[in-house]
Amino acid sequence: MKKVLVVDDSLSVARQLEKILAESGDFTCVGHAKNGAEAIKMNHTENPDIICMDMNMPGMDGLTALRTLSVMDKEVKVVMVTSLGGVGDKFTEALKLGAKNVISKPFEAGDVLRILREL
Repeated sequence: MKKVLVVDDSLSVARQLEKILAESGDFTCVGHAKNGAEAIKMNHTENPDIICMDMNMPGMDGLTALRTLSVMDKEVKVVMVTSLGGVGDKFTEALKLGAKNVISKPFEAGDVLRILREL
């Protein structure tokens, strides 16, 4: 089972992702961070295989955290999660910064699992 860290300031979105992961049989959620700073700390303590991270969060946003994680951990696999509005530029920036893919909200379980299984 691959370990996934969920990073989202929305508890409902985090719970939705955790439910998808739990029901997949392939992934387990090792924690939930509410912003990018928590994600960076939890990457060290939980050592996830994949990080599913929201782009827009208070405190440290997902793109800032991705920049830091990519420098600190060359093997890190981050999938950004974002709402549909304004995805274009941030989508491109996320991929340039090292994100493996981008999942758009609202998401479908099948899409999330397909993307994560490809990593």
